[in-house]
Amino acid sequence: MPHLDVDGATLYYETEGRASKPAVLLIHAGIAHLRMWDPIVPALAEGHFVIRFDSRGFGATTTEDVEFSDRTDARNVLDHLGVERALLIGCSRGGGIAIDLAVETPDRVSGLVTIGSGPSGFPDLEPTAAEEAIIDRMDRAFAEQAWDVLNELEVRLWAIGPGREQAALDPGFVRLAYELNRENLAHSTERQRPEPLDPPAYDRLVDIAVPTLVTVGEHDLTEELAAFEFLITAIPHADSVRFADSAHLPSVEQPEEFARVLLAWLDAHSL
Repeated sequence: MPHLDVDGATLYYETEGRASKPAVLLIHAGIAHLRMWDPIVPALAEGHFVIRFDSRGFGATTTEDVEFSDRTDARNVLDHLGVERALLIGCSRGGGIAIDLAVETPDRVSGLVTIGSGPSGFPDLEPTAAEEAIIDRMDRAFAEQAWDVLNELEVRLWAIGPGREQAALDPGFVRLAYELNRENLAHSTERQRPEPLDPPAYDRLVDIAVPTLVTVGEHDLTEELAAFEFLITAIPHADSVRFADSAHLPSVEQPEEFARVLLAWLDAHSL
């Protein structure tokens, strides 16, 4: 299984497709790991060299208790594979990392796609009462170090969405959402110390000059919906899509529709 040793960590990564094709780097959400991309990788790999890795604190990557840069880790993976520029597709925190990369090293980025993401430095917003109720339970679980409970609540908040009934959703998606986050329990006692982008991307989005697609699920959280609106006004010429019947993980919950939208957009921009 492919691993890359970097400062203080061993990053697990996977590739699919021909290295001669345009490169795509997938950066997963904070309630998942690289397996979240399984439903869309085959279609994407038909015309691209698809790269994905587990960030520190997730999946099969291991790390020491050190300060690090998520952006540097991503660039190290690209360097290791001989990739100079890549289209970045990031979900949630992965999208935030992708935005930071596009701002910090624009020469490494050919395009940008975000899913339920916001830029670093985006202000905190007041959650709804339903969101706050779950967040309070998460805070108690964290204080009690009840990691399995916290894991379940994270999925309930983000993947299911506080405004939806779990029983009304596709059982296969629900099962997968819990599995994706459950596998991160092994990292519960790790204390990640990522170095933030300074200055943050919030005031630097106007500098993003590559084709950009900003997406969100209609049932995502208040802050992510607000960040979506901010990104499409702040990033020059950004395209946007809202996925109905989805919360924080539209590429997992609606993979066929997401892949259709993504591939059409890539074709329109010759990416």
